[in-house]
Amino acid sequence: MVEASIALNRFGLGARPGEAIPADPRKWLLAQLDSFESKPAVIAGLPDRRTIAGELAEYLARVRALRQQGDGPRAVRGGAVPSEDMTGARATAPSESDATMTGRAQAPVDDPVKEARRFAQRQARNYYVDAVGARTVASLLTSGPFVERLVHFWANHFAISIDKLQVIGLGGLLEFEAIRPHVLGRFSDMLNAVERHPAMLLYLDQAQSVGPNSPIGARFGQRGNRRLGLNENLAREIMELHTLGVRTGYDQADVTEFARAMTGWTVAGLSQGPRARFAGTEGAAGDFVFAAPLHEPGDRTIMGRRYSQRGEAQGQAVLSDLAVHPATAMHIATKLARHFTGDVPPPALVARMQADFLTTGGDLSSVYRVLIDSPEAWVTAPAKFKTPWEWSISSMRALGMTTIQPQAATGLLNQLGQPVWRPGSPAGFDDIAASWAGPDAILRRVEAAQRFASRAAGALDARMLAPRLFPAAVSPATVQALARAESPAQALALLLVAPESMRR
Repeated sequence: MVEASIALNRFGLGARPGEAIPADPRKWLLAQLDSFESKPAVIAGLPDRRTIAGELAEYLARVRALRQQGDGPRAVRGGAVPSEDMTGARATAPSESDATMTGRAQAPVDDPVKEARRFAQRQARNYYVDAVGARTVASLLTSGPFVERLVHFWANHFAISIDKLQVIGLGGLLEFEAIRPHVLGRFSDMLNAVERHPAMLLYLDQAQSVGPNSPIGARFGQRGNRRLGLNENLAREIMELHTLGVRTGYDQADVTEFARAMTGWTVAGLSQGPRARFAGTEGAAGDFVFAAPLHEPGDRTIMGRRYSQRGEAQGQAVLSDLAVHPATAMHIATKLARHFTGDVPPPALVARMQADFLTTGGDLSSVYRVLIDSPEAWVTAPAKFKTPWEWSISSMRALGMTTIQPQAATGLLNQLGQPVWRPGSPAGFDDIAASWAGPDAILRRVEAAQRFASRAAGALDARMLAPRLFPAAVSPATVQALARAESPAQALALLLVAPESMRR
């Protein structure tokens, strides 16, 4: 691939038929760092957090009332969504819509499990699906595809899943509110925004964590309430996934101490049980709050460093140190290098990016500049196999699409095996070819490509389109395959699943 094709496809989200090929690819990428639109109109027009969290707060209040009557929804106590797909999204081509996206009437409470399922479906229909659509359209329209790709990278790094009922409506907001505004800033600012966001606090059960020796923990502990106690999920994932990485010098005792330091970090209006009396007395539903009665008292020692701060400041001090730790710099540099240069990232590039991270205190724009300037990122051989999200966006951009029905976007990603904001674990979706290049996964892309092509054929000539999408980088084999196609639709489908389109 020549540099223009690399910039458009490896760094960006794929070329569009009508846009100019960058004359200076590196300058084109660098310019995006100064002009990125963090809140495009399609995202700004979505319902705000207070609306979504307000509905969740009302639902949780109904749950509490039912529990007091001894008839609460057991399926909700663990936070899990009832088993069937709550989005209702069909695996279709992007031109279809779904009538289930309309209608917000709430059925009366008759069966607790059915009520939980209905609430999950309403949140998905009214908020999740529209957020997926907005994310997709923002990717189709963006003039800064490199930075948009970085947003998607960080959203997967700080992964949450809408499989949890309390997170369905809030899932997209983590990306829109905590990642997009900080994607070009300091890592520490993004880290703080993410770990205080209601989607993360609810997903990893931090809102339910109670210090055993806190005023509330001690009071209810005396009554034998086993449902109240310390929860280590967020502390563990911050250290293992968000900052330091695995096997980097911390142990289980450090995780436990960090979890104690973070007790009291919770969400206004969305806590359950006895915690609800002390979390959310200040702020609107969905706001981050520090509930002092839940905080474990005392000093903490974590990775050999003592933290004597009190209250919210204690957890914050630990988080601030983790944000600039050398292991964090290595972890972030490795993941970024893997994303842009190959499944086995070049050690020299990782070292340069780590050094820049440490020198600048985690200035992400500076780290990105190191990446753009590095020769390892510009090797001509395709470096990465596209994930389903990357392939879908690049295919739609290749066809010149500027809009999509939200339900169709959701269904397409469900069909291809990478449902948006719904990975199987807090580790997010894999970023290596082995996870996405299996025969069944390829077949699904072929089927989707045929649907794409059937709707776009006639408006686009694949033989003319190919060199615009991959300037000076279309292989002779692909040229020959397009020339031998039996119809314009077949040629277009072949182009969408050609090696140039599947890899970047």
